[in-house]
Formats: sequence, structure tokens, C-alpha cells
Amino acid sequence: MPLIAEFLKNEKKNILFFPYAGVKVAGKNFPDSYNAYTERVVGIFAQHGFQVQSIHQAKSPVEAVNETDVLMVGGGNTFHLVHEIHAHELIESVRRKVLEGTPFLGWSAGSNVACPTLRTTNDMPIIMPKSFQCFDFVPFQINPHYIDPHPEAINDAIRHGGETRQDRINEFLAVNPYITVAGLREGTALWVENDKITLRGERPLRIMRHEQEAFEIAPDSVFDFAFQLV
Repeated sequence: MPLIAEFLKNEKKNILFFPYAGVKVAGKNFPDSYNAYTERVVGIFAQHGFQVQSIHQAKSPVEAVNETDVLMVGGGNTFHLVHEIHAHELIESVRRKVLEGTPFLGWSAGSNVACPTLRTTNDMPIIMPKSFQCFDFVPFQINPHYIDPHPEAINDAIRHGGETRQDRINEFLAVNPYITVAGLREGTALWVENDKITLRGERPLRIMRHEQEAFEIAPDSVFDFAFQLV
């Protein structure tokens, strides 16, 4: 919240919240989970002077996007989030609004949809969206909650037998060799202003490309969309 408050300090206080990733929240199942998710977020943000309204309660989601001061997308299941975004035909209206200068913030699945597609989410595909296309605010893919390999063995007889997060990202890079993946670790954020990015938080950002050695960007570094320091 301190980082969000800093990000929005010069903005008006009306935020439009996207709860679409919240399939199960506070014991509620979709679609009742949207109300539970919204109630939780409204309560937290009110403590910091922000007014939050949910897009799922708007008569016209597109008009709600056009009229808001800030766009905010919560975490949860990315496939369900993107399914709902396409179902309500929100890709173009949100993209236009943000490129015109409206602040956008998102966590977890909400950071996935800032990318060109959802293809580096960690989530199970519980529903099929019309398209994997997302808002395309940055020209690379984010893998949120990035964790370093390799899972420790429980004991000598029980060892991890499946793919690590890195294995799956390497598979993505093999099929999409011209796309960069940014591993965003817990407690960190990408603060984007125009064509400059600042890594906020206390942990480095891991940059992964096909058949290239991964490298890391230190906290508080400023870099461009090609991950060149500026």
C-alpha cells in the first residue's frame, strides 16, 4: 500500500477495480466472489483515502473505464480474468485509456494482463478465453511470483519429479524465441512511466531470453523496455 499510495499521490482518488480473477474469495464462488473481493479491496483502500468501485457492478463496463481516474486489476486466476475482459470487450477501451495517461496498477494476474498475452501466467487454465491477448502495455512477458529453482527434496526418498518454474519458462522461450520474460519476485514491482521502468522493492528482477544466459537487474535500477540501464 505505501508503494501504491506513492504511485497515485498526484492522481484523483476514484479507482475502477477489476475483480474478474477472483474465482473463489472469502468462501464465495464466482460470481458471488466478485462482491467479496470488491468488499475486501474497498475496505483496504478506504483506509488510505481512495474510493474504489468495481467494474462488475457497472451498467456499462466500457463507460466505467472511460470515466474512471485509475484502473486497477486484482490477482487470482489469469485465464478467468482474461476470459471476462474479452467477454466485456474491454481490451481496446482499457488500452486506449492507459496510453492516454490514466494510471494502471495490477498485482499477480493483474500484472500478467499488462503484457502482450497471458502466456507466462502460473495459473491453471480453468476456462478458455476468446483470446490470450492482453493489454500490451509492455513489450515483454512477466512471470509473477517468480521463484528460483530447484525445489528441495522432502527427504532422500521423495524428490521433486516435475518441471520447475524455470523449466516451463524455458519451454515458452523455445517456442517463442524472440520474446523476453521478466521474472518478478515477491515483494517487487515494475513502475513504468512512458518508456522508462524502475524496479521497486528489495529483490532483483530476473531477465530470461532464449538460449541466452539469464541476468538480473538490481532493485531501484531504471531501465528501458529492452532492459538496458538508463
